[in-house]
Amino acid sequence: MDRAGRPDRRALLVGGLMGATVALAGCSSRKAASSATSASPEVRPTTPDAAFARLMGGNKRWVSGDLQHPDRDPNRRQLVAQEQEPYGAILSCIDSRVPPELLFDTGLGDLYVMRTGGEAVDPVVTGSVEYGPMTSDTPLIVVLGHQRCGAVKAAYYSLRDGKPLSGNLQAIVKALQPAYKQAVREGGADPVETMARAQVKLTAADLRSNRDLAPLVRNGALAVVGAYYSLDTGKVEVLSGAPS
Repeated sequence: MDRAGRPDRRALLVGGLMGATVALAGCSSRKAASSATSASPEVRPTTPDAAFARLMGGNKRWVSGDLQHPDRDPNRRQLVAQEQEPYGAILSCIDSRVPPELLFDTGLGDLYVMRTGGEAVDPVVTGSVEYGPMTSDTPLIVVLGHQRCGAVKAAYYSLRDGKPLSGNLQAIVKALQPAYKQAVREGGADPVETMARAQVKLTAADLRSNRDLAPLVRNGALAVVGAYYSLDTGKVEVLSGAPS
């Protein structure tokens, strides 16, 4: 083969070096990405103020779309596998459009979450809410209602029209009756929304005065916040009990 047909040795050497450089760069970027994914989690908030600020900061990211998706990797899974210390407890509705972990941009092991139709409460639910503050020093409880709540709407019309719902759905209606009565007293252009907000405030107030939680609230170790989620904007509005 003549010289024109032979591959240039210098070209091969340069090409090999460039390929090795690209491979090393790719390896380096993968290591950096892995390092970012496995970065140490933020320090757990231990006061109501700090926990509330962390939670609402996450909601701001949800509204803007600038999400961090924290605490959602295998390292986090291993970290919390043996023990958990969530900084917040959320009592919210079962509505598929209102997942607390997403709308507060939190991760694995960050929150205790209880979900019932219209945030209806019974002794089992109350005990579940109490669990975090009483066993893990969780400094924040949030009762989270939301816009266009189907459970509240069904309960409102059931009570207004005197038509019980079928099966155990009637238990939800019964639990929401105090909120219905308050909504009737308050009036307003949209009584269902009024009732949904009343349910949040009443439930938060009941938890705040709970025999076991009230001492924690009084000494500043716990805050019980009533909040309301907008399906339209993604924003969480505080209705009562925000830490000062």
